[in-house]
Amino acid sequence: MESLAIKQIVQKHSVLICLVISMILIVIATLLYPGGSLLDKNSIGFGWSKNFISNLFAAKAINGAENPGRIWAIIGMAFQSVGYGVFFIHMSKKIALRQWSKILKFIGVANILFIFLIATPLHDLGTISIVLTLIGLFIITVLILKSKLHLLKFCCIICLLTFYCFFFLFGFGYLSSAIIMQKVYNASSILLVLGLEYFTQYDDFIAIKSGEQKV
Repeated sequence: MESLAIKQIVQKHSVLICLVISMILIVIATLLYPGGSLLDKNSIGFGWSKNFISNLFAAKAINGAENPGRIWAIIGMAFQSVGYGVFFIHMSKKIALRQWSKILKFIGVANILFIFLIATPLHDLGTISIVLTLIGLFIITVLILKSKLHLLKFCCIICLLTFYCFFFLFGFGYLSSAIIMQKVYNASSILLVLGLEYFTQYDDFIAIKSGEQKV
């Protein structure tokens, strides 16, 4: 009975558990990172305002030294991939509209693969996960805006804006600002995912289905 209770708790809080473990492992990776950044190749250690998270996944740091934090970063990304994947699968079960439910479920399964690829030599292919995550969060945002979950409406919009700001800054070469914004959008997306995981349920979206069927 006790083992069954533990299993149920793990299943219920699987997204939270995966994301917390992921953050802990990523922090460990930053502490072990030798140094070097795009802005200063001779910098020492990992700078949250100087390094992209992707720097942690290289076998060698930008300063040329071996990167002992790489394995921790890769395992951390693996936990994050599972956490985000499970989240989208959970959300798919809460959405009454079948077409959107199927899309979110697909994004959840695909994210488990593509997010992890970011930490491998197939990094460019792995970045597809960012696009999938954006699509998934955009779909959820549209549905949330049609619901009565007013606080989550605000949170969804803010989260998407941080994503777009990062792409704008990175695309136009404002690297110093993009590095900081990367941390902001990661933090905002994690908080939003946890908010949606714990503060939404199937009943919140039933009215949306009814309204669209009438239309």
